[in-house]
Amino acid sequence: MSRKIYEMVTNQIIEKLESGTIPWVMPFQSGLPVNYVTQKPYRGINTWLLDGGEYATFKQIIDNGGKVKKGAKSKIVVFWKMIDIEDEDTGEEAKVPLLRYYRVFKIGEQTEGIEPKRTYEDYSHDPIEEAERIIKEYKNAPDYTSNSGAAYYRPSEDVVNVPPKTDFKEIEAYYSTFFHEIIHSTGHATRLNRTGITDFNGFGTENYSKEELVAELGASMLCAIARIENATLDRSASYIESWLKVLKDDKTMIISASQQAQKAVDHIQGTEF
Repeated sequence: MSRKIYEMVTNQIIEKLESGTIPWVMPFQSGLPVNYVTQKPYRGINTWLLDGGEYATFKQIIDNGGKVKKGAKSKIVVFWKMIDIEDEDTGEEAKVPLLRYYRVFKIGEQTEGIEPKRTYEDYSHDPIEEAERIIKEYKNAPDYTSNSGAAYYRPSEDVVNVPPKTDFKEIEAYYSTFFHEIIHSTGHATRLNRTGITDFNGFGTENYSKEELVAELGASMLCAIARIENATLDRSASYIESWLKVLKDDKTMIISASQQAQKAVDHIQGTEF
């Protein structure tokens, strides 16, 4: 039965791609970390160093009438600063970048007397029994966290983070996102030892793009098993299309990625062949 579902999902996604897809949007709130004072998003590697939310330095917090909670641990924000140096060969002045950092605290979570400027709606959802079963019965699963603002699998710590259900407007999007991240986790060296995870060589690379295809195809298969695929297929197809463009629209890539996705789904369900 599972094999038939895998094939049906793969064929449906290909049909969606051929007929055109809706633009992909992030399904949960508070997607990027921002500076509390300027409300500007942090850029570059900082988007990976910080979860979603608003951040400020110790001084900025004090200046705005707040204080840092006792025991709160700061996070690092890095930036490049141009400095003047003298060229040893020519004696002329030259500008070179110097990597610097400063420390910030998350407003609300790590502060008192000061609250985030942005407001978000909390959504109320009932859990979907079959989707919960899939997550619960994943043997040798990674650790799970539920911090707002970002969904990811971190191989170095073997941790999956998915924002809480209340951050998702649609409950189906919550499970689809959760499935995507646990498919990534099957690539860990202690599980399927998939090169997209074990030999990660940078975001945006072909290796990373292929791993994203595997994760989203696997998530779509798990959604089909949980019987929520009708609510998630358009979003999945659009997400897959964005990665196919990195791979020069090679739709044949879906076939090879689907084979790895099937193995990942089987591993999660404990039905490996």
